[in-house]
Amino acid sequence: MATFSVPSYIPSTFEDAEQLRNAFSGWGTNEKVIISVLAHRNAMQRRHIRHAYSDAYGEDLLKALDKELNRDFEKAVLLWTLEPAERDAVLAYDSVSKWGPADSTLIEIATTRSSEELLSARRAYHDRNKRSLEEDVAAHTSADFRKLLVPLLSSYRYEGAEVNLSLAESEAKLLHEKILEKAYNDEEMIRILTRSKPQLVATFNHYNNEFGNPIIRI
Repeated sequence: MATFSVPSYIPSTFEDAEQLRNAFSGWGTNEKVIISVLAHRNAMQRRHIRHAYSDAYGEDLLKALDKELNRDFEKAVLLWTLEPAERDAVLAYDSVSKWGPADSTLIEIATTRSSEELLSARRAYHDRNKRSLEEDVAAHTSADFRKLLVPLLSSYRYEGAEVNLSLAESEAKLLHEKILEKAYNDEEMIRILTRSKPQLVATFNHYNNEFGNPIIRI
């Protein structure tokens, strides 16, 4: 995969905004100019360019890109330009709109983002779509998967390093009982999975030590 770097000399954000405006002018769109600007700036620089474009031309850069670019190139550039929370909101909306069993985007967002990142993504989703992410996920998923995914998206996990080893031991035993019963949608099992990541690691480690196999292989 090709990699891009930020050049040693960076024009002002207003110069970059002007280059982008010129790329949209005339017949067709100069995609090379768009790449030369947006692909060679870091996230903060792209944020400043977006503000400068709005100040200079009274239009959100994302809306201008949306009007000028074809679908595949547009999606790549938009994802490049968006803030992380906005990017998660866009990807989540695409995932909800095209839901299928093999889709993993929502699972990744729900399980790998910090509590603050997840909260920001939910706010961005609400701002963009005028409804909640949880509402759309509940409407477009079903059965056990909905029962697990909605709480994961809604939870605000403890982010510290503190671990309760007694709790890890008791919840590892509870997980084992539920797995033996094949009660994968049990509310207690779902509650455990919304614990902090260090607490879950301790629980899973105890499960492995106590029952002789990693929980992820069950």
